[in-house]
Amino acid sequence: MCLAVPMKLIKIVEPLKGVSELEGTKYDIDLSLTPDAEVGEYLIVHAGYSIEKLDQKEADARLKLFDDMAELYREEDS
Repeated sequence: MCLAVPMKLIKIVEPLKGVSELEGTKYDIDLSLTPDAEVGEYLIVHAGYSIEKLDQKEADARLKLFDDMAELYREEDS
């Protein structure tokens, strides 16, 4: 299964290439589908490609959903 995850764009290294961050881990990403993305914005990243921009409120809501799902999984696994 593939998963698209909200990540914060922390650096643009060259046109249409950037670095995003999630929970302290950095990822190289392709910005060709979101060419107007700016440092500090949240992006939905799938398979190394930024596919959508998000505002802070929406990014926080989606990240909370991931945290909630992980917590449920941990509870079921224990």
